[in-house]
Amino acid sequence: MSNREPINVVWLKRDLRLQDNEAISNALKSGKRTLLVYVFEFILLNDSHYDERHFNFIKESLLDINAQLEASNTKVLSVTSDIQTAFNLIQEFYRVDTIFSHVETGLLVTYNRDKEFARYCRNNIINWVESKNNGVERGLVNRDNWFENWEAYMYKNLEIFQPKNHQLVNTEEIQTLEKVFTVADLQTPSNTKFQTGGSTTGWKYADSFFESRHEDYMFNISKPEASRTSCSRISPYIAWGNLSIRQVFQKAQEVKVNTKDKRHIGAFISRLRWQAHFIQKFEMEHTMENASVNKGYHKLKKSISKGYQKAWRKGQTGFPLVDASMRCLIETGYVNFRMRAMLASFFTHILWQPWQAATTHLSQQFLDFEPGIHFPQLQMQAGETGINNLRIYNPTVNSLKHDSEAIFIKKWVPELAHLDTPFVHEPYLMTEMEQAFYNFKLGIDYPKPIVDIKENRKRASDILWNMKKDPEVIQESFRILKRHTIKDRNRMLRNE
Repeated sequence: MSNREPINVVWLKRDLRLQDNEAISNALKSGKRTLLVYVFEFILLNDSHYDERHFNFIKESLLDINAQLEASNTKVLSVTSDIQTAFNLIQEFYRVDTIFSHVETGLLVTYNRDKEFARYCRNNIINWVESKNNGVERGLVNRDNWFENWEAYMYKNLEIFQPKNHQLVNTEEIQTLEKVFTVADLQTPSNTKFQTGGSTTGWKYADSFFESRHEDYMFNISKPEASRTSCSRISPYIAWGNLSIRQVFQKAQEVKVNTKDKRHIGAFISRLRWQAHFIQKFEMEHTMENASVNKGYHKLKKSISKGYQKAWRKGQTGFPLVDASMRCLIETGYVNFRMRAMLASFFTHILWQPWQAATTHLSQQFLDFEPGIHFPQLQMQAGETGINNLRIYNPTVNSLKHDSEAIFIKKWVPELAHLDTPFVHEPYLMTEMEQAFYNFKLGIDYPKPIVDIKENRKRASDILWNMKKDPEVIQESFRILKRHTIKDRNRMLRNE
């Protein structure tokens, strides 16, 4: 086997696109023939944070890439394996010279896998070149100049996918490789309410947002029903890398110059900045996956209630907006940011359950599950950072303000749809006579509230505000601010 052809391999992970993919561009620039590989790894297939919806989105993304690659007579080698076994099998046919991928800000299990894989590459005399992902940097100790560097990265020229003839390992060769692998079945169910993966569909969402849907962006961003149209809805395409942040950022800047709705596009751009900010925070504080970033809150103990947790997971808490949001999330993989924050706040404050007990259920439901957003946001909503304002969302106040006609609630909690709107918001206020009039029985047709919201809200507020005065919480807050504060924070906040 000494005459094996030396090739490059692009290891695709959460960068499932051809355009503006630095790993692919770097591989092609080297001059060697290149093989594109995606591995459905056992460590992720078996990880409790993931759900079938995520793997279906990945499969749809790979099919989309393969359709684009047909003109180059190639496709992605898509297999089920652990990563080292996959490369051992490839090495039986070729000599892998260099592996190109991006730096992944993922779960602890992927970070540990990467460390083991680096040793594997050294032992097998393989170069492994990792590219920066969406401007997030590994190895930072503070945020000095981070924002300036991120913006400079965003304004760099996009990487254009332009392979030369015969530069990519061809389909026939890949079919030979497939004979020694467990090839992934890329077919997915067609009758779901989930968004479909792939750059082609991702750009359809992005283009329609930039063309017209952004016009009511700021007006509807907090409304659970209207936001489904007025928000960009590109978060899963960013999370799985169908679109790069740089592509979207540059498109948004271009649109902003020519639109009368500069405020709406500016607000959207500011959220791209914050997306990167939170992922960078997670990259620098990987322990956030399992423990509060502020160590002072490690002493906070909460009683576990399996009953409360089950009711919350099933959308059966007796609080209509909470239940509607959870049911919608389970069926479609999406609710807007405010409803996500409310779900987390309700679980951690009103039900007084540890945020760690919510992590896997929510990650399984979010089609756009992104570890770098997921864990920092959960802790922020749980009030366990020490540096953020305490937010305890009242679901009734939110439903009256953001779903005043109860359109969203009636859609996702149909057992309340025949009630007059005031009762849809607060069915627990119905008298026995009113229930009889509507042929509705609280506790049978729809649950009674599982907790006293006023009492529990006060308990959570009192405990968490007092903890902010704890010396260890204060000391940790200073540490966190020193490590993560961005000097030009005000510029980040502006809707430029």
